[in-house]
Amino acid sequence: MQENNEIIALFHLIDDPDQEVFDSVSSRIVSYGRGIIPNLENLWENTISNDVQERIELLIHKLHFNDLTEDFTHWKSSSYQDLLTASLLVAKFQYPELVTTPVLQEVEKLRRNIWLELNSYLTPLEQVHVVTSILYNYYGLKGTEVAYQHPEEFLINKLIETKRGNSITNGVLYLLLSELLDIPVKAINIPRQFVLAYIKPYYDENPEKLSPLQRIEFFIDPTSGQVFSHKDVESYFKRISVPPVASYFKPLSHNRIIQNVLEEFSKCFDNERNAYKQKELLDLAKLLSD
Repeated sequence: MQENNEIIALFHLIDDPDQEVFDSVSSRIVSYGRGIIPNLENLWENTISNDVQERIELLIHKLHFNDLTEDFTHWKSSSYQDLLTASLLVAKFQYPELVTTPVLQEVEKLRRNIWLELNSYLTPLEQVHVVTSILYNYYGLKGTEVAYQHPEEFLINKLIETKRGNSITNGVLYLLLSELLDIPVKAINIPRQFVLAYIKPYYDENPEKLSPLQRIEFFIDPTSGQVFSHKDVESYFKRISVPPVASYFKPLSHNRIIQNVLEEFSKCFDNERNAYKQKELLDLAKLLSD
């Protein structure tokens, strides 16, 4: 962006010790939009003060965050809330200049490898075995428990890069591949876990008579791809002393899945230095509220 007199004056005031002055300067700079980012980057490179550099970094982050908020708003209002698109938006919180093509290409490669092994005669268990085998054995995906000390394990670009993610990120990848291949695997709302379920195709003329639990063929742990039975899940509920109410077995919408990702991801930023990131992620989650 061409620097005018106002921008030059604003840049001179970035180091003002008065917080009110800086807040006012900050708001005005941000109002210029992302076009001013190259100017801020140039200023950062020519600044020797660490404090001023930090202020510039926060301004650049705020500009990126404004764009991200707008992108999430568009995604929420779109007729088809694509899970991969939203996962990439989550990744852009940490990597605003993320090039998405390598991720899209890798997902398409995985989809094709799985598709080549599928046919219409496979049972539900055989279908899931194909997905699991390609994803965890051939591709080499590793799963970890959710750990808030590792924010990168919440991001799909890092999952593709390192082939390592937590149960939430692995689950999202498993879900989006299943959807691309018309395999009826959905995320469900079991407490303290991110669990997938194979939903039975509706052969019955009155599927609404079935409870959410009765519609589930079996359960899948996205950490490893391991399949669990109804009895296994019953045992889990007994172990945590929680009654297994119907709402825990209803498929989650894409909107709710991404909201959950944002809420869990925000827990990685619980120290004073990064508190603003936690607030921003929770604001994005709130934006997606129905």
